[in-house]
Amino acid sequence: MDTFFLSHGSPTLSIDDNIPARHFFKSWVPAKVAGDQPPRAILVVSGHWDTATPEVNVIRGSNDTIYDFYGFPKPMYKLKYPAPGAPDLALRTKGLLEQAGFGPVKEDHSRGLDHGAWVPLMLMYPDADIPVCQLSVQSDRDGAYHYSLGRALAPLREEGVLVLGSGSATHNLRKMGPFDAPVPQWAAEFDAWLKDSLLDGRYEDVNRFEEKAPHGRVAHPWPDHFYPLHVALGAAGDGAKAEQIHQCWTNATLSYASYRFTTKS
Repeated sequence: MDTFFLSHGSPTLSIDDNIPARHFFKSWVPAKVAGDQPPRAILVVSGHWDTATPEVNVIRGSNDTIYDFYGFPKPMYKLKYPAPGAPDLALRTKGLLEQAGFGPVKEDHSRGLDHGAWVPLMLMYPDADIPVCQLSVQSDRDGAYHYSLGRALAPLREEGVLVLGSGSATHNLRKMGPFDAPVPQWAAEFDAWLKDSLLDGRYEDVNRFEEKAPHGRVAHPWPDHFYPLHVALGAAGDGAKAEQIHQCWTNATLSYASYRFTTKS
């Protein structure tokens, strides 16, 4: 299967039809974005799970829905996405990472799905019938580390697993504006650099974005929402080709740019 990086933007994606990305995510199955057949299971690498060393959630039964956001409309706290856990995939992920030298990988037997996972998934796969597990990021490491971590997960593609990186192409919450505010120059330039770098195959530059990209540290003052891209890119394997599959903006600085990484045949 192809791998994907999804910009999930604001948690209000879950309820706000004014966000164009909401309609993109809802078109996922009808448009066969990930292919004709549903995945056997889904591995989500979310910017909202940040740990010192890699962790997977090993859930037997349904995943809990984590409301890891504050001060939003009350209906959002009533939404549920009770997708079954994917304990076998979690342990397979752990094994691949430890085999590649990323261990020890911890197991979390209680953590459900954070909103970086369940908000896009409730739009993409609304029946909540596909097993899901999560893998954490390590924001004190760099892009090259996460790219290599992703490469260790490449065998999952041949096993019917959909690998999703869920974060944000730009993520500086302190510089957000009103919903329909114009995009500032720094955000537009970083977003354009990211697209050009990915489509041109300059993945080493993407791995070193803080020194290679214009306004890299402004676009991502904390890199937790960018590293899921590196994992998804690495998991696509050597010679993967990138394609932008969605782009829109809200709140001046929130880019919803999302990408598909197709494995070289």
